[in-house]
Amino acid sequence: MSSEQILIPDIGDFDSVDVIEVLVNIGDSIEYDMPLITVESDKASMDIPAPKDGIIKDIKIKVGDKVKEGSLIGMIEVTETKSDIKSEIKSSAKDDKKRRYRKSYKYSITPCSGATTEKSS
Repeated sequence: MSSEQILIPDIGDFDSVDVIEVLVNIGDSIEYDMPLITVESDKASMDIPAPKDGIIKDIKIKVGDKVKEGSLIGMIEVTETKSDIKSEIKSSAKDDKKRRYRKSYKYSITPCSGATTEKSS
């Protein structure tokens, strides 16, 4: 497992927005796309989702902070994601199919009519 930063993604045409809610705590287990925080501009509010599956190791922001694209939300200890598992399953299935094809394909050499199998001198 590795630790990674969780950053504010592209939030549109806003210089900065207010954090109005922190939805996770240190130690929480989170899944990809799960809301982490809620931010609000003068026009709308939006949830900022988790970029990966993992465990929250640190939170660097609090309610009332102003954030912008690239601001550090916190740190996550990344666990194997569902998409990683799906990729591994697909890759494994393709490898199995190739192996089965190779095993079922047998080479058979049959001499042509009129051909001999003896060496000519």
